[in-house]
Amino acid sequence: MQKATAILSKLLRNDTEKEWKVCSPIKLNIMYQSFYTPIVYASPNYVSTKEKIHHFKKLKPQYYLFLLLLCLPIVFTGCKQSNANTQKENIQADKDAILATIEKETVSFFARDYEAWKSTYAQTDYAFQAWSNRDGTFDASVGWNGIDNTVGKYIHDNPEPQSSSHPTVERKNIKYKFYGPDACYLTWDQFNSNKAGDNFHHSKEVRMMEKIDGEWKIVCVAAFWDYVNPIAGDKLKDIQRMDKESRGTEKI
Repeated sequence: MQKATAILSKLLRNDTEKEWKVCSPIKLNIMYQSFYTPIVYASPNYVSTKEKIHHFKKLKPQYYLFLLLLCLPIVFTGCKQSNANTQKENIQADKDAILATIEKETVSFFARDYEAWKSTYAQTDYAFQAWSNRDGTFDASVGWNGIDNTVGKYIHDNPEPQSSSHPTVERKNIKYKFYGPDACYLTWDQFNSNKAGDNFHHSKEVRMMEKIDGEWKIVCVAAFWDYVNPIAGDKLKDIQRMDKESRGTEKI
C-alpha cells in the first residue's frame, strides 16, 4: 500500500507531462469524469488526454486525497492479480521440484548411485521410511542413520545397476498440502507393474517433504501395498484414465 500511495502522490505532485503519461487514458478517463463530468457531457468533441491532464492539474489539493482513494482500487486490483499469478507459478514450480526429487530417489536406487540417492533425503534424526511386505509384515527405519544402514547398505552390498523391478509406474490422484514455503505433505495412488508387465500392484503412497537450503528433500516415505489383488496388465489404459481415488475396494 505504501508503494502504491507513494507512486500516486508523486504523480499528483509532478508538473511534467511525461510523468503524467504513466496513467493510461482509461484510468485517466475514470479520474477525469469523476471531477469534470459536466465538461465531458457538455462538449460534443472528444476531450484529449492532454486537455484532461491540464484540467486535472488544476484540482485543488483537498481533492487529492479523494482522488487517491478513487485510484487505489484500480491499483490494488492489478497488484492482487499479479501476486496471485506469481504465487500460483511458485507453487507449481515447487510441485515439479518435489516430484523430480521423488523420481530421482527411485531411479538412483536402481542405478545403485549411492550419492544421488542420498542427496534426495533429509539427513535428520526425524527422517522415516516404512513399507508393507508381501507376507503381511512391514519394514521401517527411523532417522537418517537407520535409513542409511538399511537401504544405503543394500546399495553398497549390491553395487551392480539393476533395471527397475517395476518398469511401469503410474502415479494418480496426487494430493499436495503445503505447510508454509518449506514443508509439503502429499499422497497418491501408485500402480506398479511386475517385470513382465502382465500385472500391476496398487499401493497407497505418502511422502513428507522439507525444503532444505532451497532444495526439496524426502523426510518421510510410507508405502502400503496390496499384494492380494493384482490388476491385469491390460487394465493399464484404465489406470491411466483414472481421475478418482481408489480406497481399496472395487479394484479395477
